[in-house]
This record gives sequence, C-alpha cells and structure tokens, in this order.
Amino acid sequence: MSSDSQVQLTIDGRPISVPSDTTIFDAARIHGISIPTLCHQQNEAPVGVCRVCAVDVGGRVLAASCIRLAENGMVISTTSEKVRNVRRTLVELLMTDHPSPCARQRQSGDCELEMLARTEGVTQPRFARRLSPRGQDDTSFVISVDHEACILCDRCIRGCDEIRHNDVLGRRGKGYQTGIAFDHNQPMGYSSCVSCGECMVSCPTGALTNKSVVKTVLPQGEPVNVEELLQLPYFQKVSGTFLDLNKNAIVLRRFRKGDIVCREGEYGSTAFYILQGKAQVFLSAPLAHVKTEGGATGFLSKLTSRLAGRRENRRAEEADRRMIPIDAPVDLPYENPVAELGPGDLFGEMTCMSLYPRSATVRAATDCTMLEMLRNVLDIMQRNKTLKAQIEENYRRRALDDHLRSVPVFATLTQDFIDSLRDRVELVRYSKGDVICRQGDIADSFYLVRIGFVKVSEIHPGGELVLAYLGRGGYFGEMGLLGEGRRTATCTALDHVEVVRIHGEDFHRMTLAFPEVRRSLEAVAQEREEQNRQRLAAASSVPLERFLAQGLMEAQSLLVLDLERCTRCDNCVRACADAHDGVTRLIREGVRFDKYLVATSCRQCRDPLCMVGCPVGSIRRRNSLEVIIEDWCIGCGLCAKNCPYGNINMHPFTVYAKDPAAPEREVAVVKQKATSCDLCTEHVEPSCVYACPHDAAHRVDPNTFFSGLVGAPQGRSADR
Repeated sequence: MSSDSQVQLTIDGRPISVPSDTTIFDAARIHGISIPTLCHQQNEAPVGVCRVCAVDVGGRVLAASCIRLAENGMVISTTSEKVRNVRRTLVELLMTDHPSPCARQRQSGDCELEMLARTEGVTQPRFARRLSPRGQDDTSFVISVDHEACILCDRCIRGCDEIRHNDVLGRRGKGYQTGIAFDHNQPMGYSSCVSCGECMVSCPTGALTNKSVVKTVLPQGEPVNVEELLQLPYFQKVSGTFLDLNKNAIVLRRFRKGDIVCREGEYGSTAFYILQGKAQVFLSAPLAHVKTEGGATGFLSKLTSRLAGRRENRRAEEADRRMIPIDAPVDLPYENPVAELGPGDLFGEMTCMSLYPRSATVRAATDCTMLEMLRNVLDIMQRNKTLKAQIEENYRRRALDDHLRSVPVFATLTQDFIDSLRDRVELVRYSKGDVICRQGDIADSFYLVRIGFVKVSEIHPGGELVLAYLGRGGYFGEMGLLGEGRRTATCTALDHVEVVRIHGEDFHRMTLAFPEVRRSLEAVAQEREEQNRQRLAAASSVPLERFLAQGLMEAQSLLVLDLERCTRCDNCVRACADAHDGVTRLIREGVRFDKYLVATSCRQCRDPLCMVGCPVGSIRRRNSLEVIIEDWCIGCGLCAKNCPYGNINMHPFTVYAKDPAAPEREVAVVKQKATSCDLCTEHVEPSCVYACPHDAAHRVDPNTFFSGLVGAPQGRSADR
C-alpha cells in the first residue's frame, strides 16, 4: 500500500498509521487500544447510537469514534478526564432505566452494560428510574423480550435485517416512547419472527434472551437428532438453539400399513408432518341425520330416534354440497369422504394450535414416517419461509380447486379461470384476536376461510352486534366489493386462522366473467343484509341492559314457563324424554325474566357459539337463522360443550362397522351424534308444551314476547 493512502495520527500519545478510510475506533482496535462500545460490533456498519465510544479529538465536543474517520495529524485521547466523565454519565443514564441484574446478567453474568458500569464505577445511578411503556413481552415460545432492559443500540435490528434478512425488527415511537418493534408493532409471538436467534446473539443486555427448556415430553415416538432435523427442508433457517431447547416437543413416529395415526373426535395437542409414505384420511362416523319418528297413534306416543341415511333424509341444500371440510390440506368428497395424504403434507394444525377435536381418522396406507410436534414447534415452523412457501404451493396445486368449488356459489367456475388464480391468491395467517378487516375500511379483497374461525360483527352505538361465525368453507368480504366499496362489518380471528385472500381486481374479474356467480353472491349478500337488519331491529326493541344480561336477545325460539302457573310437576321434561328415546332435550332450569323461567332447551341462537370450533363444520345456521346439525357430525361433543345454555346433547346409536382386525366382518360399535330440540316437528306442537296440564309452558319469539312485557324505548325506530 502506498504511503499517500495512509494517514498519520496519535492516539493516547502513540503515533500510528492506518489506511485513509479507517475509523478512529478501528484504528485504535488494530493497535490494541480499547475503546468501549455497546452499539457497535466488529464487521458491522457503524451507527453511532450509544455514544459510549466517544473520544476527544481536540474540538469543542467529543466525537463518536465508530463513525469518525481518522485524519492526518489528529491527536486523540480516549482516557482523558473529560472523556471519562462523559462516558460515565452516559453509562449512568443507561443504567437508570435498566433492571439490574437483567435476565442475561442473572443467567450468564455477561450483560455488556452492567460489566461496563462496573468498569466505570457506576453502582447506584443518581437519576430517577422510568419504566418502559411496554414492559415485558412473553408471547414468543422461544425468546423472552424485556423492553425495560433494551438500550436502543439497534444491534438486534441489524442482526435481523442485515445478517439474516428476515426484516422483522425495527424502531417505533419517538423520544421516551422509542422502542424496538416486531413487524407492525405486534407482540413478538404474533409477528413473522422465525426464531433464528440472531437478535439474541446480537443483544448486549437481557432485553432478548433464550427461554428456559420446554419440559413437555411426548409419550410416544423416537427422540429426534437436532443436526438431522436441520438437514430437512422443513426446518431450514430454524434456530438450532430453539430445536435443542424444544427437542422433547417433537418426536419421530413410525407407522405400519393399517395403523391408526389419530381418530376423529378425539382431543389432541399435536400436529403431524409426513416425511415418508402415504396416509388415508376418512370419516368413520355414519353419514346420517338423527330422525325422530312416531310409533303408536296419539299425541304423546313414544317417538324413536334413529339414524337416517342421506338418501332417505336428504336436505334440499345438501344437493349442492361437494366437500366436507377437515383439518388437513385436502377436503373430503361429500359422496365418498376419503382422501390421501403424502410426503410434505401437514395435518392436525387446528387440533395443535387451538386444541379442537380431531376432524377425521387418519390411517397409514403404507408404512409411514412422520414427525409429531407440539404447538411451540408448530408455531415456529409456520413462520418458516421455506415451509410457508411449500404449504402455499401444495394448496395452489392440490386444494384450490376443491376449496373454491366446495362453496356452492362458485360451483360454476371453469378450470381455466381457477388456473388463472393459482399464482395470484395468498394464504394469510392471523393469530387469536387479530382484526382481518375493519368496518368502514376500503374493501380491497375477498376472503375464504381455510383454517380456524372468524367472528363477523358490526359496531353500533349500543355496542358490538355479532352477525356470524365462519369456519372452513365460509367466506366474507363480498358485501363491500359488491356494494359501496367499504367494509360493512369487522372480521376478527377467534383462534389460529388462515384465510385465502383473493384480491379485489380478481374478484371483479370473476364476477364479470361469470354473471351467475355475481347473482348468487348478490343474493347471499341481500339475505345477510336482511338478517343483520332484523337482528339490529330486535336489539333495538327491548331495553338492552336487561335483555342482553340474560342472553335472551340471541334466541329465536324460547321455551318459557309461567312460574305463577307452573307446579313443578316435570310433565314437560318427561314428555320430552318420552319423545326422544329417553334422552331429554329439556331441563326445567335456566335464567329468569320477570315472572318467566327460560327453560334449558335449544334457543336457536342468533349468535350460535355452538358453531365455533366444529372440526368438520357440521353444525351451521341456515339463512333463515335456524341452527341445524348436518349428517357428517362426528360426535366429538364440542358443540355441546360450547353451548352456554346446555341445550345440545349427545345421543348414542349402535351401528355396524368393519372390524379393523378382520375387515371381512362387521362388529357393533356405539357412535354418538349431537342433537338439540327439534320442536317436535313430527307433531302439531312441541310435546313439552302439549304435556303441561296448567298452560304454563309456551314456545315464543323472545323479541316479540318480551318487548310486549317491558315496552319498547320511546322515540327509537325498530328498523334503525
């Protein structure tokens, strides 16, 4: 190197020579002179954030040595009294807002700030401590975030963005409100962080630290080797530290041909990823409705409940049904609910993430090797960009056709049009409580629910009005796109949700190319709008503070008992049991309103919580707002647990199925189906009402009945 490319300067009395583009910090480091710093790391671009590396270059103010270039003739001091006083004050200010000892100091004793404080003699800061506005963030399964320990050195941001290129971290706020943020200021666990660990490696304090080892152990399967896992595409770019900490939460499972992997209706907490082999997914529950029939003549004759096959008791709307939604990358054909899964397929996501029952039975069609994992592993895997791209590709290639055509209004879409959508649709994930779209926002997309449940609600001066719960196969966003271009409702993720987003331009292209699709969507939108108008009118006709407190506004049909006439003879209960094979659908208990007891019997709720979580979407609400249970109910019992009024029962039936040990013969097994009050449709009026000897039992429309009792508010329109 020629002499004219060198600069000559003096640092702490030592003459040195360095290349002309060298910073003072690097010049000192090259010659063994130590300058403390917190925000700067070797081989990183300098940022001059912490200013702890300040040195005296002879001017009025000190200079940050990490960003100030060395110049010919400079005389620099790194240890003068002026420098030491400024450095000590800077460290003291940082320690004022720092919880000491921080998590890193407690775990490993190497918090860089606290070590520097000891070196500078800072023990008890003179200034009053201010707590961070954000405190701690414990949402990540892997990394503990303590914003109080953050000194805003930006090393985590540079590690995430410049080294790993994940682009998750950044700064937010101004002044004292400044802090690090994940994505759009989300909690870390809800962000797109892939837990690579680079931010923890970069952080000089206890602001970002490893969580303790996960203690959960899966009871079956072989232990996994972390090094071997990292060789699988599924685990690319995943932190080896994370996998090592969570090695007990993932196991290797081997299944022989014919082995059952999981059964429908069972509760679980794991998901499966197929490495080798093929698996068959199917429904073992009988595809039939619960049908109640009369025997001898007479109104109070015994009724018998039995399972009626779909051809014998098929509902009109089921003629359009093509697919049954399940918790897997494929849906099951309605006429023959069987499908195949292969290498690269992930199933059991909803069971794992939201603890819902298994939606189908999975059996090894060949010898299979699978990974079984708990939620903490699956959560990180779903952030893996490689896996996400693979899942999206599998969906576009295998499931988009069936998903679209499983929605009756899209049944007429041509293959060419669906092919044109393959590379344009997006799979978007949301965590519990995330708002997918907000009432009043510009409508720019149409959504199909692929996984999870979405709550649709409107905000009114009286509060939130829940319009619907949408599960897999449901859709939303069409009203804003077909109407005035604004969202008419707020849609919120009730749990782990994944939606297929179709951009507005593709939606409009579809409605122009297929007028029948547009007409169908407009008809559904009009029905939904009318339902919403009726619900709002009902909510406006009765004093809400009394009506809502009892949950009565949610009902369409109530069994009420006049307590001034009721003698507690229980004839109504016995009549209901006699009418349904001894399984009563009525309990003479419940909430009270005025002199009436609202008995425990299905209310046909307008806000049917029973629908939330059904793993196969078999309980739903007709456009008439009647809640019905479809013939593919698998008997898991979740709807009965979710019903806040105890109005759904599980009815056992004996059916014959193939013996797994000897497929050539059939064995008797007990299967159960969810049942609720059917208003004794076989008779002129419900048995419970007819059996009451004192005219105390009545089936009523609650909005009409109770508004007559309490009177509508003055000066308020019912259809407002």
